[in-house]
Amino acid sequence: VNDSTVERTVTKIDAGQVSEVHDTMAVEEPCEIHLNGEAVAVTMRTPGNDLELAAGFLFTEGIVGVQDVATINHCGNSLVGQGEELHPENIVEVRLIPGRKARRDVRRHFFASSSCGICGKASIEAIHVNTETAADGPSISATVLTTMMDQLEPRQNVFAATGGLHAAAIFNVAGELLVVREDVGRHNAVDKAIGYALIEECLPLDENVLIVSGRTSFEIVQKALVAQIPIVAGVSAASSLAVEFAAQSNMTLVGFLRDSKMNVYAGAERVVGK
Repeated sequence: VNDSTVERTVTKIDAGQVSEVHDTMAVEEPCEIHLNGEAVAVTMRTPGNDLELAAGFLFTEGIVGVQDVATINHCGNSLVGQGEELHPENIVEVRLIPGRKARRDVRRHFFASSSCGICGKASIEAIHVNTETAADGPSISATVLTTMMDQLEPRQNVFAATGGLHAAAIFNVAGELLVVREDVGRHNAVDKAIGYALIEECLPLDENVLIVSGRTSFEIVQKALVAQIPIVAGVSAASSLAVEFAAQSNMTLVGFLRDSKMNVYAGAERVVGK
């Protein structure tokens, strides 16, 4: 089974002094997702929680619904790539309940890098058509939001070892942690966290908050909306498209969440104690 880190020897230069040192790095490897025996996607990710990654990816892409999945397992031979084979632990097979079908056309395989998962996807308009806006409520204390970031940091175990991973966490509005997941790709970390919620039958997440360790992109907000998460907050900035999408979707979007400070880009009415 793959680990999420690997040791490598690197050349370190410090104030003109050159030395060879051991460094711990985050692993990045392809994960191939199969749906009912058909390879539908390859995503570059950090190994670990791959079953959650597959579940979250298929769900947030609108390919499967909450009640559609029968089984999720690691499987055997790769169906993608001529002359290339992936190790079985890098392939996840998702089987739907008999009689259920994919909710989107998955005949076109696509590749998602760890840094960009949006390439080649449906338009923003199509996402709006297929996803309801967030319901009104709940409210959340600004103080509780800041404690969530405080809880996230010590749980980023692989980041602490490598400095190379993003994290996503889901809390309830009282500040109680549901799940933390890490990955070299920020959208993968979100998929893993939401996939956990799907597998553990915690969906919908309409009384919950998604916290991410970096900037907040449109895709992260879109994935949160599919899971009906009304509040998304990140430690860094939000993109203009993320802000626009959050506002149109009746969501609360927070950036620069650190040191008891934050920027509320959209949905400020949910944040109390401002």
